[in-house]
Amino acid sequence: MSADRPPVAVVGGGSIGVAWALVFARAGHEVAIFDVAAGRRGAVPGELRERLDELVAHGLLADPEPVASRVRVAQTLALAVRGAAHVQECVVESEEVKRALFAELDGLAEPRAVLASSSSMMPVSRFAADLPGRGRCLVVHPGNPPYLLPVAELVPAEFTTEDTVARTRALLEGAGMVPVLVRHEVEGFVFNRLQGALLREAYRLVRDGVASAADVDRVVSHGLGRRWAVIGPFATADLNTRGGLERHAEVMGPAYLRMGAEVGEREEWTPELVGEVAASVHERLRPEDWAASVLRRDRALMRVVAADPEL
Repeated sequence: MSADRPPVAVVGGGSIGVAWALVFARAGHEVAIFDVAAGRRGAVPGELRERLDELVAHGLLADPEPVASRVRVAQTLALAVRGAAHVQECVVESEEVKRALFAELDGLAEPRAVLASSSSMMPVSRFAADLPGRGRCLVVHPGNPPYLLPVAELVPAEFTTEDTVARTRALLEGAGMVPVLVRHEVEGFVFNRLQGALLREAYRLVRDGVASAADVDRVVSHGLGRRWAVIGPFATADLNTRGGLERHAEVMGPAYLRMGAEVGEREEWTPELVGEVAASVHERLRPEDWAASVLRRDRALMRVVAADPEL
């Protein structure tokens, strides 16, 4: 195994564990996967093969054999983590379970191995703060499934070392992932806070009789979601309004503030905040190229539609 493709261990053989194993194996890493349940261990090879076959059928993978051959099922936790430079935990979202597992991993894993949790909501400080090796612990939260949604949230605690973050970022980038840094711990991180905000409003709209659940889903799958597949919310606002994000905030901000006030939220878009966001957006989308950026967005959407008109 080359130095830039070190062995990886995946702990937890459920859907996320199998998906992570696929991500790392496809990138050339030897992967050992372990689950405490013998039945789960037995199911991993078949589930991995099913996912690989789906990728082949959709033209996203040429040959599944090299990927499958890099994944082995370990019969004990100790055998899974032996020699691994990165350990990706994928067990149930339980503080008690994760605390016990990370204590065990800290004693079994290689001294410099990164211990990463796939936690969806829970910061690593809630279950690894008392470990001697806490400096090598962090959350790496994937989209589901990560072999199709490449974003991965890096969520270090205050005690996580910079070296741990840097090595994890490099590993993920080498595996074709798109790591984003969550600068300080908050429950739900970025992915689920954004998703949660949308879900809260979606439930309210159904509860208040504004729209059916099916139509709320349609607004996202045939509208917002399709657009968000090629461009994020800030860039969307910038390109939806001539004059860019600042003009969008000026025109639309008061209405969004009123909508928030309906449910007790008072999150004003201050000029300072809008300016900070706009500066970041304009590093990628220059105001003088606004029309060209709109055209690129539209062409990207056309490629999405052309790839699967039934979406």
